[in-house]
Amino acid sequence: METNIQPPGKLSFSFREFWQYRELFYFFTWRDIRVKYKQTYLGIGWAILQPLGMMLIFTLLFSKTWKIDTGTVQYPVFVLAGLILWNMFNGAVSQAGESMIRHANIINKIYFPRLIIPCSAVLVALFDFIAGLIVFLVFCFIYKQPISLSAFVYFPAAIIITVITATGAGSFLSALNVKYRDFRYALPFMLQLLFFTSQVIYPLGSLQPTWIKQVLAINPVNAAIELFRSPLSGVAPDWNTVMIGTGSMLLILLTGLFYFRKTESYFADIA
Repeated sequence: METNIQPPGKLSFSFREFWQYRELFYFFTWRDIRVKYKQTYLGIGWAILQPLGMMLIFTLLFSKTWKIDTGTVQYPVFVLAGLILWNMFNGAVSQAGESMIRHANIINKIYFPRLIIPCSAVLVALFDFIAGLIVFLVFCFIYKQPISLSAFVYFPAAIIITVITATGAGSFLSALNVKYRDFRYALPFMLQLLFFTSQVIYPLGSLQPTWIKQVLAINPVNAAIELFRSPLSGVAPDWNTVMIGTGSMLLILLTGLFYFRKTESYFADIA
């Protein structure tokens, strides 16, 4: 009896195959978490200290010298809300972009859905985000920042947008990195540039003229932050920004999956 193994379609996420290899998926994720904090004194504490440190720097620099109107949300809470989402996106894309190269030895030896590798990197970043979210909620309590009930809808929506965008971008970059190693050096610069186009330290609504805000709305991270901050201010999110960002998110996801499926057949040859 012969078994013919064929790759899934280029736009297929292969949920069935993912379920069959779910234990390997869990293994990659948990192993990466353990390796990331192995032989560190603070462990998961680094996932907390990084956004707190950046929040402190931005608060000292911008809340005093650059008068940013954040409405009823105090600036430390405002910037921390953006930072924990940005750090999740940044960490997920950075780790996913390098993931295929780091796992080259495994790719060359056994078959499994290759998409598991960048997706597990995204889950590692989500794990760090949960730690940052807990600290964020503590800061909301300290600063007596009210959070409306809409958070039960907007917070998960913001996380989903960030995770899906990171999955698409990470899959695309991981496939590019296999063939074009220059991208591993260009990636940090691209992420730094993207950071300043994200409304982490400023609200998009403060930008003039309006067309600049429309262009920056293409960045899906802005849609996620817009939703995440809405329960803090009690003001409805800018749905134009959210819709543009969501459309961009879907385009990034489909492009990333398509390119990954198109190129994964030669990963084992050149990884």
